[in-house]
Amino acid sequence: MPGTNKHTAQHKQSGLKELFGKLRFVLLALLVYRLGVHIPVPGIDPERLSDLFAQSQGPVLNLFNMFSGGALERMSIFALGIIPYISASIIMQLLSAVVPSLDSLKKEGEHGRMQITQYTRYLTVLLAFVQSLGMSAGLVSQGITFDNSGLSFYFISVISFVSGTVFLMWLGEQITEKGVGNGISLLIFASIVSGLPLAAGQTIEKIRVGDMGFVILPLLIIVVVAIICFIVFIERGQRRITISYANRQTRAASYLSQTSHLPLKINMAGVIPAIFASSLLLFPASIGQWLSQSDNFGWLYSLSSYISPGQPLYIILFFVAVVFFCFFYTAIVFNPKEIASNLKKSGAFITGIRPGKQTADYIDLVITRLTVFGSLYIAFVSIFPQLLFQSWNIPFYLGGTSLLIVVVVAMDFMAQVQSHLLSHQYDGLMKKTNIQSFSR
Repeated sequence: MPGTNKHTAQHKQSGLKELFGKLRFVLLALLVYRLGVHIPVPGIDPERLSDLFAQSQGPVLNLFNMFSGGALERMSIFALGIIPYISASIIMQLLSAVVPSLDSLKKEGEHGRMQITQYTRYLTVLLAFVQSLGMSAGLVSQGITFDNSGLSFYFISVISFVSGTVFLMWLGEQITEKGVGNGISLLIFASIVSGLPLAAGQTIEKIRVGDMGFVILPLLIIVVVAIICFIVFIERGQRRITISYANRQTRAASYLSQTSHLPLKINMAGVIPAIFASSLLLFPASIGQWLSQSDNFGWLYSLSSYISPGQPLYIILFFVAVVFFCFFYTAIVFNPKEIASNLKKSGAFITGIRPGKQTADYIDLVITRLTVFGSLYIAFVSIFPQLLFQSWNIPFYLGGTSLLIVVVVAMDFMAQVQSHLLSHQYDGLMKKTNIQSFSR
C-alpha cells in the first residue's frame, strides 16, 4: 500500500508538471504575440500615422483595432491580426458543406482534415495579401510613408503584413497543439484583454472632465457584472435528456432498468458565431475604410459606413450571420443520427421514443430549439450592450462582443485545465486499482 500511494503521488506530480509546462508555453506564446504588436512596419512616419488614425477613427477601425490588440493603430507587423485566418476558416467550412469533393475529403479522417487545413492556410495568405494591399493603398494615399512613390513601401508593407498574419496563424496552431485551449481564441482573448485597462482609464478620464455623468460609472459596473453573470449562467446551462439502459441481471433474463442523462448545452457553438460574424463584416468594411482614403475609391466610404458597428444594416447583417453560424457550426460538431446510432448499439433508449430514426429526429428537434435560443442569446449579448455603451459614449472595448469572447474563452480555458487535472487523477486511480488487483 505505501508503494501504491507513492506511485499515485508521483503520477499526480508528473501530471501537474505537464500542465505547468503547457501553461508556460501558452504564456510565452502570448508574450511573443504582445511583443510583436509593438514592432512597426518599416517606412511609416509615426507622427502622420497618429494623425491619420485620430482623423479616421470610427467603429470599424475600433473593432479592427480591438481584434488586433492595438496593432492597427501602431501599424505593426501584426496589424491584420488573425482576421484573415478566421475569414478563410469560414469560407472553407461553407465550401465543405456545398462542394462534394471537400465534403468527402472531410470524411477521410485525419488525412482529410490536414488537407483542408492546408487549403485554409493558402486561402489565409491570399486574403491577407488582398487586405494588406488595401491597407497599403490607404496609407500611401495619405502620404504618411517616407517613400513618395510608394513602390518600395508596397513591397515591404505587404510582405510584413502577410508574414505577420501567417506567423499568428502558426502561433495559434502551436498553442492548440502544445498548450491548453484553442490557440486562435486565446490570441483574440489576449487582444481584447490588453485594451481593457486603457478603456477603463479613458472611461474614468471622461467622468473626471465631465464628458460623462458620474452616475454612468456605477451603472456601467452593474451592467457589465449582469452581462457576465448572464453569460456564465447560459453557458453552463444544459438540457438533459433521460437515457434508460436495460442490463441483464440474472440467468433468467430479468432486466433492471438504469438511467443516465444525455447533456446538451444551450449554446453548443460557443463563441464561434460571434467571432465569425464580426470577422465576416469586418473584412469588407476594413478594406473599404482604407481604400476610401484614396480619391479613386471615395465611394467606398459610404459603403463601409453602412456596415459599421451601430448602424441598422450592420445590426441586421450581424443578427442574420450569428443565427446562421450558430446552426451551421452546431450541425458540424453535433450529429443526431450518430448519437442515436451509438445509443442503439449500447442498448440505450429515450423513454417513449423508439430507437433509431425516431430517436435521431427527437434529438434533432431538441437541438434545433436549443440553437434557436442560443443564437438569440449570442445576438442579444453582442448587440444590446454595444448599443447601450455607445449611447453612453463608453470606449468600444467594453462592447458586448468583447465581453462575450472574454468570458466564454476564459470558461473554456478553465474547463480544459480542470479536465487535464481530472484525467491524470483518473489515470492514477486506475493504475492504483490495477496494482491492488494484481497484488490480490
